[in-house]
Amino acid sequence: MKIEIKKSRKPIKYSYAINFLEKRLVEINNNRANELIWLLSHPSTYTAGTRYNKEEIIDKKIKIIKTNRGGKITWHGPGQIVCYFVINLNKRGRDIRKFVKLIEKTLIKTLNEYKIKSFNDRKNIGIWIKHKKKTKKIAAIGIRIKKWIAYHGFSININNDLKEYKKIIPCGIKNKEVTNLINIKKQNYNNIKEIIIKNLIKNLKI
Repeated sequence: MKIEIKKSRKPIKYSYAINFLEKRLVEINNNRANELIWLLSHPSTYTAGTRYNKEEIIDKKIKIIKTNRGGKITWHGPGQIVCYFVINLNKRGRDIRKFVKLIEKTLIKTLNEYKIKSFNDRKNIGIWIKHKKKTKKIAAIGIRIKKWIAYHGFSININNDLKEYKKIIPCGIKNKEVTNLINIKKQNYNNIKEIIIKNLIKNLKI
């Protein structure tokens, strides 16, 4: 199993990243390229998945990019890590639920290495934590499957500006907040990309 690892230091425009993923998907389907894991950040961007509705946009001035991933509206920007992938489920039993669990397991294990306890939620996809007696979202997951190849990915908030979420109803969930790691525990997260990659590759091999 060969997986290309790509890490971008400078912010990558959302449209460029998605075009890159879709091109790689075609190449993988034609056995012309390796699978991909790509860690990056975006400039401030609001994206809407296939299940969003306009009522979830609070600030009507913001620009929304419609995407073909699952899920609803979210924000990407500085201080957040995005992990994109193009992973061939034809080689992994064509089990979407198992693959989502694999992503959840990767995120939970990564946060556990920073002594932060997190959990998944069957009703609300993503990774959550208990903080100051409230359940808050720390990571979002949005996946699309085409020809049994999974792409798009997940994002995890490190030290981003949480005020950006006030302009939308994040992921369509009204009664729960979004937070970031620096709010939960002030420590050095500089090596989190390497830990995400390590855990994701390990889980893909299982």
